[in-house]
Amino acid sequence: MRPRRKAVDSTTLNSNNQRRKCHVSLSKDQVQHIAMLARLKLTDDEYAESVEKLSKIVDFVDHLSEANTEGVVPMAHPLHATQRLRPDVVTEPDERDRFQENAAAVADGLYLVPKVIE
Repeated sequence: MRPRRKAVDSTTLNSNNQRRKCHVSLSKDQVQHIAMLARLKLTDDEYAESVEKLSKIVDFVDHLSEANTEGVVPMAHPLHATQRLRPDVVTEPDERDRFQENAAAVADGLYLVPKVIE
């Protein structure tokens, strides 16, 4: 893991128009490492832009962690939907015997194959 660069302080307005501190937490070295892992080839200008954008994303996620979630029930899906299932009914005839007519060996409806592991 690469060493973290000291965070740079800046301020933004939150939803209540109150100033809150943001910390730009990514360095160019960290973004270069992320780009290498993602197999991205970036120019120096793209690195500078990526540092800024990724740092804003990290700040936003950090800001989300400040939200009061007390009493909020975890959910798997934002809609109260249930999975639509089709009725469990047979829709095709059983043709196993016809399919097994071409098999080299069968017994009790199963295909018999040569033993390959001793």
